[in-house]
Amino acid sequence: MSLPRLRTVLDTMPSYQPSEGVYTSEGGLRLLSANESPYQPLPGITEAIARAGATVNRYPDPGCTALTRALAQVHGIAEERIVIGAGSVALLQTLFQTIAEPGAEVVHAWPSFELYPVLAGLAGVTSTPVPLVDGAHDLRTMADRITPHTRMVIVCNPNNPTGTAVTPDELGRFIARVPPTCLVALDEAYYEYVRSSPATTGLAYGAAHPNVVVLRTFSKAYGLAGLRIGYLVGDARVVRTLRKVGLAYAVSTVAQQAAVEALALQAQLMRHVDSTVEERTRVHDALVRDGWTVPASQANFLWLPLGEDAAAFGRWCTRQGIAVRPFPGEGVRVTIGSAEDNDAFLTAAGTWRTTRFSAVNGQERAGQGTVEK
Repeated sequence: MSLPRLRTVLDTMPSYQPSEGVYTSEGGLRLLSANESPYQPLPGITEAIARAGATVNRYPDPGCTALTRALAQVHGIAEERIVIGAGSVALLQTLFQTIAEPGAEVVHAWPSFELYPVLAGLAGVTSTPVPLVDGAHDLRTMADRITPHTRMVIVCNPNNPTGTAVTPDELGRFIARVPPTCLVALDEAYYEYVRSSPATTGLAYGAAHPNVVVLRTFSKAYGLAGLRIGYLVGDARVVRTLRKVGLAYAVSTVAQQAAVEALALQAQLMRHVDSTVEERTRVHDALVRDGWTVPASQANFLWLPLGEDAAAFGRWCTRQGIAVRPFPGEGVRVTIGSAEDNDAFLTAAGTWRTTRFSAVNGQERAGQGTVEK
């Protein structure tokens, strides 16, 4: 039987797959795979959600008026510079749709957020990945890769999955090299976890560089991953165009009201962030003491550059009841969770390392030189 004719790019495009066992494990796993906050919503947020839930028979405010006003006050900018979306991923998709035209290209680092090339393919845009150097953006090479066909460059800062961040000087030099006709999208989903001094953000470039947009999310530091809400800050003229592309009513009333309340409770939520940063340091230092190579992270996760051992380590963690995010052939990303979950991961990592090296040494003595994964 013949099937409908669909786009051929979909034949080879991978679909998004959550980490093994996260939604299918009957016993439940310790969730260290999706960079979620380990903290439950504050009472004020759950109360806002309950109130908004009583209005779900009505469409949400398509302009997200209250949230836009609250964000403008927090950042000290005009409301016309802000657009709200169903998570920063939805806003990224809007950007791709906005710059898509025949021959358009986008430049981004790799490995970086895994949906960049997927969104490019869906929009019919050519993806130009630039390899990381020591887990960090190679901004000089990224600038060199820009051509007259490049419509957008993306800098994920801090980078997902490696957790590395570019410095203000590096970012400033990079933005100065990008043609004003090319959009610069700064994906700052993990900005609140940055502790380098000074912290790098693209918000300072808005006035002088109208081609710069900054994406933020409520999914991580604000703990609203399940509600799908984020925002973009840019030049008012760019934002006006982006608002034309975004789907109407895409952000629910529940998400809008929860985000407004989260901003009002920002001081308390940032204490949660501080606790996560402390745990990040503790887990990082424990892994390094145990012999692991772990880049310094400015996000709420750590990166283990395991190369060909990445998939094996991911499977090992799943068997130990811990969900992590393997990138086969490259490394494993581990979210910083509760202290209990982090301790369980450290135990699993230590056992794997001991077992792994014992097996390698045993097989090398036997003349085999390999270990079963």
